[in-house]
Amino acid sequence: MSSFKHLSVNQLVHMTESTPVQIVDIRDGNSFSNGHIDGAFNLNNENLAQFISQADMDKPLVVVCYHGISSQNAAQYLCEQGFDDVYSLDGGFSAWHGANA
Repeated sequence: MSSFKHLSVNQLVHMTESTPVQIVDIRDGNSFSNGHIDGAFNLNNENLAQFISQADMDKPLVVVCYHGISSQNAAQYLCEQGFDDVYSLDGGFSAWHGANA
């Protein structure tokens, strides 16, 4: 069984410059509406099955939460669903926002 990898904000920036990446943000809808990484999809329990059925299982998938803790469990779950290249963003949206504010 594959496992997710950790990704820093800097690594994410470099990855998105050279590779098409799927970014899912698992924070609540209100937090997502107040700010998110460009191109991110707000993934939640209601749209999870639809996302999995429509997503590209071979394209890198980055999971973002508030501080990089909850995203680890979600990233592992997505690995178990068949995604090949899954990352948890270390520091979460807080770290990304701090580096890009």
